[in-house]
Amino acid sequence: MARPPVPASKPQRGRPRDPERVRRILEAAQRHFNEHGLERASVDAIAADAGVSKMTVYNNFGSKERLFQAVVRDRTAPVVAGVPGAGALDPDEPEQALLAIGGRFLALTRGDDALGALRAVYGVAGAQPEACRAFYKDGPERVKSELAAYLRRADSAGTLKVRNPLQAADLFLSMFLGSGHMRGLLKLEMPDTRENRALLREAVRVFLAAYRA
Repeated sequence: MARPPVPASKPQRGRPRDPERVRRILEAAQRHFNEHGLERASVDAIAADAGVSKMTVYNNFGSKERLFQAVVRDRTAPVVAGVPGAGALDPDEPEQALLAIGGRFLALTRGDDALGALRAVYGVAGAQPEACRAFYKDGPERVKSELAAYLRRADSAGTLKVRNPLQAADLFLSMFLGSGHMRGLLKLEMPDTRENRALLREAVRVFLAAYRA
């Protein structure tokens, strides 16, 4: 089922926005930004691909740069939404919680949405600081904050001993961003399910060895 479109950076006044039309524009823009990058992608071509007028694109998103930001947010949203929140995890069962968080994070960061968003953001690093900042805040920083909140609860429950939850969360998530993730970014052959499961189990084992109370 298609995801609901994210709102434009600055919604235009006037006639209500058509969600289906916005979805077509975002999907067309994603294809063109992936193929040509931000600078070479053409709003005319995006509009034609989406079956709308160039003016419709500008009415909904304001500029090509804001359209790019909307595409990045649209691709980031499912990655963050798929990671369990701190409140849904049992602080008395850190192994199961870490397996749940790590497994979901591993699957999502090797999926097309996350990899596509990362490629797009890397391609405009420096040129589009607002898009890069929004991606980091809505994606990696939010996931790290959720995990850190869980680690604080586990520390309070006495099942883990975590002096710096944000640092510990960063260390845990970083274990899933190694060579397999790099292969995905480069569109090379990805690790199989067996390799992913082995990585998940080892990451949780190493983390618990360092932080179990």
